[in-house]
Amino acid sequence: MRKLMVAVLLLFATKSFAQTDSSKSTLTFSAYLEPYYAYDFGKPQDHSRPAFAYSHNRHNEVNLNLGFVKVAYQAQNVRANLALAAGTYMNANLAAEPGVLKNIYEANVGVKISKTKDLWIDAGIFASHIGFESAIGKDNWTLTRSILADNSPYYESGAKITYITDNGKWLVSGLVLNGWQRIQRVMGNNTPAFGHQLVFKPNSKITLNSSSFVGNDKPDSTRQMRYFHNLYGVFQLTDKYALTLGFDIGAEQKSKGSSSYNTWCTPIAILRFSPSPKHNFALRGEYYSDKKGVIIGTNTPNGFKTFGYSLNYDYSIRDNIMWRIEGRGFASKDKIFMLNNEPSNSNFFVTTAFAISF
Repeated sequence: MRKLMVAVLLLFATKSFAQTDSSKSTLTFSAYLEPYYAYDFGKPQDHSRPAFAYSHNRHNEVNLNLGFVKVAYQAQNVRANLALAAGTYMNANLAAEPGVLKNIYEANVGVKISKTKDLWIDAGIFASHIGFESAIGKDNWTLTRSILADNSPYYESGAKITYITDNGKWLVSGLVLNGWQRIQRVMGNNTPAFGHQLVFKPNSKITLNSSSFVGNDKPDSTRQMRYFHNLYGVFQLTDKYALTLGFDIGAEQKSKGSSSYNTWCTPIAILRFSPSPKHNFALRGEYYSDKKGVIIGTNTPNGFKTFGYSLNYDYSIRDNIMWRIEGRGFASKDKIFMLNNEPSNSNFFVTTAFAISF
């Protein structure tokens, strides 16, 4: 793995090859780094933030959330991406993956199957089709990820077919997947998982998205089918204000073959204010309800029923360098947090980070 990382870094250090003729291929190299520092006022002794936080999850230490090097190939009818990564995000989200798979952020190949239409089949490991937030901090309005993003797939493996209409207003995709945020299947699992994505952009100021997942994330012997839907809209209200509204809902069988389901849901709203190109503010409010602990287990009477709120500020030092700071808090129905070594209903923390791309 180390030799492979060195080889990619050496490639990145060389001049990238690109042709201006669109009929020819392009090979591009890029990299991303996001060092951060988070201070949790609950002062966890093991420096680990609450278990439902999978990004920026280390307390009182300077660390790397995500860093990767990427090579991308694009030709008229073929495309491919390979990105190798490290950081606390990778440690937390790919903990269940074996060996070198823990360091693969992206690895996929696509083939265009129509001469006249934007119709592709892609296979491999790629970013999730679910949600409006990605692991790459600079692409998100807030420094830390929402509860719904941290607790739904960031990545997936399998194959997908994607069609974009000629006017660019519609994207339609169907997926066959190895599981719920899985590269390697759960042992004993041979149940295929499926998903869809439908994106509608009626104009440059509105994006509407519907995504789903249907599958089983357990061995076939204890199969519990999971049904999940993600819905969101992004609205550019004015030149300075933008709004994201989202709602996730999921249901999983209580036991194999059961007609009863445990459910969870989460609404979210993020308001962004951009007084100038270099300065951005974001205000977030969210709620996550998972009484039976399907996704977030607490072993408490009411399960995970938590409100979240945050205020974020970004300053663009240069086009490729951003400094960010965010204050964020949680308020739960049950005492699922720790404060001064005592159970608490609330948690508050401050995070700052640099996002650098090149």
